[in-house]
Amino acid sequence: MQRNQRRGKDQRGFTLIEILVVVVILGILAGIVVPRLLGEPEKARRTRPARAWAERPGNEFSRGETMQRNQRRGKDQRGFTLIEILVVVVILGILAGIVVPRLLGEPEKARRTKAEIQIRGFEEALATFKLDNGFFPTTEQGLQALVEKPATGKIPAHYRDKGYIKKIPMDPWGNPYVYLSPGIHDDHDIISYGPDGASGGDGDDADINSWDIE
Repeated sequence: MQRNQRRGKDQRGFTLIEILVVVVILGILAGIVVPRLLGEPEKARRTRPARAWAERPGNEFSRGETMQRNQRRGKDQRGFTLIEILVVVVILGILAGIVVPRLLGEPEKARRTKAEIQIRGFEEALATFKLDNGFFPTTEQGLQALVEKPATGKIPAHYRDKGYIKKIPMDPWGNPYVYLSPGIHDDHDIISYGPDGASGGDGDDADINSWDIE
């Protein structure tokens, strides 16, 4: 249970503080970008009539005046400055630093959850096997005893015709589950060694154990 609690802390979703930080960052980003984007169409509308009038024949003086006026407008309605671009880049970097690690952690969390679900399914099938036959499959017989009737060791007398489970899948990382009966922690132990495929480990590499699953 303690190990599962540590995993929960390492693989939790977005916290309230992180959500608030993301909202504030997006607000700042919108405050920089949106006014610039909204200003461009207005700039185009204001420039178009003056340009059309200045291009009429006989308007040489007015054309020069219009150019000066447009230059002044251009200064007032210029595009993004270098500082604004740098601020946007920094904000996007902070945003990526918060969001990306969480998104990358979700697939690993999903695989661990899948392993726990599969182990629960094995335990349910093992409970039914014992209810029918009075004992759990031995370590040598393994989980495969749930798929087909064992031919060695203690032979179950009341084995079901279709078995107790269709097949024994690999764990989500492509490794076989470890089955011990009698187990060290219970009547039987089922273990997935996780992504590293080795016993033990911490964090994402920690084992998924049947006795830790509630």
